[in-house]
Amino acid sequence: MGRLDSSAGRSLLGGALFFLCGLAQAKSSVTLYGVLDSGFLYTNKTLNSATGQNGGKQFSLIDAGLLASRFGIMGTEDLGGGLKLNFDLESGISAVNGGFSDSNGNLFGRQAWVALDGRFGEVKAGLQYSPFYLAIYETDPRAFWQFGSGVVNYADNVLATGTFSANAVSYTSPVFGGFSGSVMFALGGEAGNFQAGRQYSASLKYDNGALLINAAIFGSNSGGTGQTPVPSTLEFEGRTLGAAYRFGTLSAKASFVNYKVAGSFNNNVYGGGLDYLVLPQLDVNGGVWVTSDRNDTKNHSVVVALGAEYFVSKRTGVYAQVGVANNHGAMNTGLSIQGALYGAPGTTTGVLLGVSHKF
Repeated sequence: MGRLDSSAGRSLLGGALFFLCGLAQAKSSVTLYGVLDSGFLYTNKTLNSATGQNGGKQFSLIDAGLLASRFGIMGTEDLGGGLKLNFDLESGISAVNGGFSDSNGNLFGRQAWVALDGRFGEVKAGLQYSPFYLAIYETDPRAFWQFGSGVVNYADNVLATGTFSANAVSYTSPVFGGFSGSVMFALGGEAGNFQAGRQYSASLKYDNGALLINAAIFGSNSGGTGQTPVPSTLEFEGRTLGAAYRFGTLSAKASFVNYKVAGSFNNNVYGGGLDYLVLPQLDVNGGVWVTSDRNDTKNHSVVVALGAEYFVSKRTGVYAQVGVANNHGAMNTGLSIQGALYGAPGTTTGVLLGVSHKF
């Protein structure tokens, strides 16, 4: 058999390497993504934190009127045999001043995890959303818009605890006849106290495409070494039960959530509303949330909000929102994650106009 000359061998070797690199690239991908969102917020009242009373009107430019501004890097690699490795690194940013926002002061303070996904389900390790938080999101009629939605009630009660769970390991099962479940355990610990900052959460869901029913629990200890500017290791117990039904482009959602902090409050939140895709480029939604402190029913609030987003393009939307929060007793429910997380006594009205761009 003849021997290939050196130039032909190099060409053949180069072609083989190029082919193999092409196969490797075809089985893995990395994506840069993000959201930039800002708007003008007006409220006729603000909470004076020193006195607990009305601090006057406000008009301000805020970050994240609709969606939390962020950027992230996500990727996947096909390991063969139906097994994939996935990862996500996500940082919250402010579209107003360029600093960290909704990110707990860390570069990748929203998400930082790696996961193995296969026929057995998904095992995920790192900073992630708890099953409890995700269950409430699924049954929120305003999809956790940052103004007048269930996420404002969530943060008003327990700040970022369960939203950004660090040092966490979770398992999500495959779907069996519409049923699936998730469990999460977050290791806390500090010198002399291994239980400090420990968290656990679990959820069960049924979804047949039209009807969704879910339930979830959450429990956490205070403390731990992962202290952040916005506390994410408060001690509380959480329970939720929710449902959603889709009628074509119309969705109806309702939920019950209990936030219990021992020695402080035990709040029940009843929420519900509608989301209607009026046109392919126009989404309208509204909801109402009633909160009552079981320890002292004089403490209660009602939040009503309505919003619309018009999609100028596939990536850019302009939005308008209006909301009312009515607080009684010691309740201080606010209207917006940014600029109005806590509300003043009595009735507060807010209006928010903004733009949101996804990339």
